[in-house]
Amino acid sequence: MSKLVPPHGGGELKPLMLAGDALKQAKARAKDLDQIKMSSREACDLIMLGIGAFTPLDGFMGHEDWKGVCENMRLTSGVFWPIPVTLSTTHGQANNLKIGQEVALVDEESGEIGGIITITEKYTIDKGLECRSVFGTEDKEHPGVLKVMEQPEVNIAGPVVVLSEGEFPTKYGNIYMRPSQTRELFEEKGWSQVAAFQTRNPMHRSHEFLAKIAVETMDGVLIHQILGKLKAGDIPAEVRAEAIDTLIDNYFVKDTVIQAGYPMEMRYAGPREALLHAVFRQNYGCSHLIVGRDHAGVGDYYGPFDAQHIFDKVSETDLRTRPLKIDWTFYCYKCQGMASLKTCPHGKDDRLLLSGTKLRKMLSEGEQPPAEFSRPEVVKILQAYYASLNEGEKVEVKLHKAATG
Repeated sequence: MSKLVPPHGGGELKPLMLAGDALKQAKARAKDLDQIKMSSREACDLIMLGIGAFTPLDGFMGHEDWKGVCENMRLTSGVFWPIPVTLSTTHGQANNLKIGQEVALVDEESGEIGGIITITEKYTIDKGLECRSVFGTEDKEHPGVLKVMEQPEVNIAGPVVVLSEGEFPTKYGNIYMRPSQTRELFEEKGWSQVAAFQTRNPMHRSHEFLAKIAVETMDGVLIHQILGKLKAGDIPAEVRAEAIDTLIDNYFVKDTVIQAGYPMEMRYAGPREALLHAVFRQNYGCSHLIVGRDHAGVGDYYGPFDAQHIFDKVSETDLRTRPLKIDWTFYCYKCQGMASLKTCPHGKDDRLLLSGTKLRKMLSEGEQPPAEFSRPEVVKILQAYYASLNEGEKVEVKLHKAATG
């Protein structure tokens, strides 16, 4: 009997990826089907469905599920779900598609057929409602809002079968892990209390401190980085992976931390996305999610601890993976080490506030981060990456309030 948290929804993991003869037959059939082109976000969501990370979903959401998720964070089945998982196409194409029809799903960037959907519904949505509900804003400067506003007019719903995981298994090797694999690994290690650390940045000293707090209280920590497309100026996953591996090798006790990656694209939805991160971490077998300052946020759209507060509205019955809430962390010169607002009695002038945005800005402008900010082995890797960029690849990094204190 497993001691790990059960998959979300109370049943077994529900991977929708085909294998063996079924996969061969579906690939052959898909070549002759009409096609819907998927955005990078939709293609990543399809893979998340394929590997069981979005258990218990069986495909892209219909109107009632979409509405229930936006308004009440709940599917029509009653299962808790915080962010819509949808597929869209143009009015013109939707008019040519029929209910019950099988359609091939094609990654618009790679051209690869990623899956097949059986259409059960075609519907339009109030994009403003989705943006206000999920992101708390309709401001197109918000990257998540912009994606929703730019998506085609009609949503296509239905169950899917998944034919490919794209480039993720080959590009990222052992770092790319499916929920079944992390669960098996946790079982082998005898872990039952596992905290996930979400990251889209290389880990600086504050991130390291958060993970070590969790190591003190859990059986182990899964440093779980996002492998899907990020916004301009973010550091590529392969560079982050090298930096994180170096940090683990040099600054963590052996076998207390595992690094893995997952194939989703960030929504930058702050509190709602923190809940989604907990949902699929439950499927990965994690009992807890580390939620620090400005989790999954962007710009100044969310308060620094809004992502912690939203968990207070969600019962353990609805979401088994619980937050490990950690206060604002920083380096304190008087404490001579990492600390938080709960442990450090000193003033603002004694503290060095750390953020991934601030670190990226320093490195992109050729500044040397202080030793209190990031480990030298990590800085060396990141400096090499920034030195490799040509002028056209460089992006100005702007600081926001959460990054500056």
